[in-house]
Amino acid sequence: MGRSAFFAFLILIVGIVGASSLFIVDERERALVLQFGQVKRVVEQPGLSFKIPFIQEVVKYDDRTLSLDTEPLEVTPLDDRRLVVDAFARYRIVDVEQFRRAVGTGGIESAKVRLERILNASLREVLGSASSDQILSEERIVLMTRIRDGARIEAQGLGVEIIDVRIKRADLPEQNLAATFARMQAEREREAADERARGNEAAQIVRAQADRSAVELVSEAQRDAEIIRGEADAERNAIFAEAFGRDPDFFAFYRSLRAYEQSLLGENSTLVISPDSEFFEFLKSDGFGE
Repeated sequence: MGRSAFFAFLILIVGIVGASSLFIVDERERALVLQFGQVKRVVEQPGLSFKIPFIQEVVKYDDRTLSLDTEPLEVTPLDDRRLVVDAFARYRIVDVEQFRRAVGTGGIESAKVRLERILNASLREVLGSASSDQILSEERIVLMTRIRDGARIEAQGLGVEIIDVRIKRADLPEQNLAATFARMQAEREREAADERARGNEAAQIVRAQADRSAVELVSEAQRDAEIIRGEADAERNAIFAEAFGRDPDFFAFYRSLRAYEQSLLGENSTLVISPDSEFFEFLKSDGFGE
């Protein structure tokens, strides 16, 4: 019985030692085998691996692309219009041994603190050399590339590769928004006033041209009317002259009828004329018959 217990204890010890000497590396990870804090081996292939039990330990790091969101950062572009910039980065641990030496036991959290300082320094340097209009326009893409390249060089010492940097937001500080909005409103009102002034000037020019054209058209029409009226009067007088030449008595009769028509217009026409007046010559039956 004592021998059986000994063998059972021995098997238990061997099992514990065997379990302590084995570890599994996931395909999304890379591992470091440490001995008394020193790196002894880098395990990059996924699967089952071995280590010296109780002497060596295993530290695993994520091999996937990681993200880092920075705290809002206030920068001052070339035109001194301060902006609050909110950015994020994508990075990956490419050298786990270098990463371990750089961050020690702090791991990912310590790396994030150092990466944020690197990223903020690159943001200040690049955005400080550009205008706010460039930061707020499509030129931001070029600026983000410069920020990424600058941060990538600094991050090499951490064993980290900066894959991408993006600016999520670039806004004015709260204390500057009201003044900026007021300035923008004043500029828009000035532009609107200028547009209205130019519109009024153009309208006056159009009205003046229209008035001149109207005067010219009326003058031409009146001239043409006078010419036509004069030609008609001339033709009428010619007809009258021809008629008078053919039959003077009939022409005199016609002129008297026209005079009667013009003098007796209206309902209350009154004429005070002597009955023996020549005006009634053709109204006398005996006179008309002569």
